[in-house]
Amino acid sequence: MISDEKVTYIKFFAPVIPQSTNALMEVVDDQVRKGFNKIVLLISTPGGSVHHGISIYNYLKGLNVKVETHNFGSVDSIGSVLYCAGEKRYSVKNARFLIHPVQMQFQANQSFEEKQIEEKLNSLRIDEKNLSSIIALETDKNISDILKAIQCRTTLLPPDAIKFGLVHKIKDELIPAGANLISINMS
Repeated sequence: MISDEKVTYIKFFAPVIPQSTNALMEVVDDQVRKGFNKIVLLISTPGGSVHHGISIYNYLKGLNVKVETHNFGSVDSIGSVLYCAGEKRYSVKNARFLIHPVQMQFQANQSFEEKQIEEKLNSLRIDEKNLSSIIALETDKNISDILKAIQCRTTLLPPDAIKFGLVHKIKDELIPAGANLISINMS
């Protein structure tokens, strides 16, 4: 345990999109510069960009600070990967988790050549493999079990998420009185 623990709380109530990702990384950078050596990331997100979610996960895992995550609502889609960045992972009792297949959106009247379609399909497969690898690593499951859960569009309540290995403990207390708190809220 860190002897002189300096804790900051960051509430991430946003979709995982470029703006929220940039805001989160800027807040984390600022808090680390200020000497905080433990980040408690409170998360409620509908998910969003796989690229941005995996980037946040890798960034948080690469920091030389302790990171804990806490679901205070819904951690859906790529939000599950962001949530996995916590060494300790908590959830309030009235929350949920959703993991599902990676998808790609196309604009109307967009056309593709065969090689471009293959490129898009390969990109989807790589994204799904990356996110399933992260969840497998953090839950001590094998990738095939995670891929199956993804394909089944698995929704978990906190007790089920504990059995799944995603959550370590159900804990309704989020922030102690007087704690340093920064919010990232976007709709």
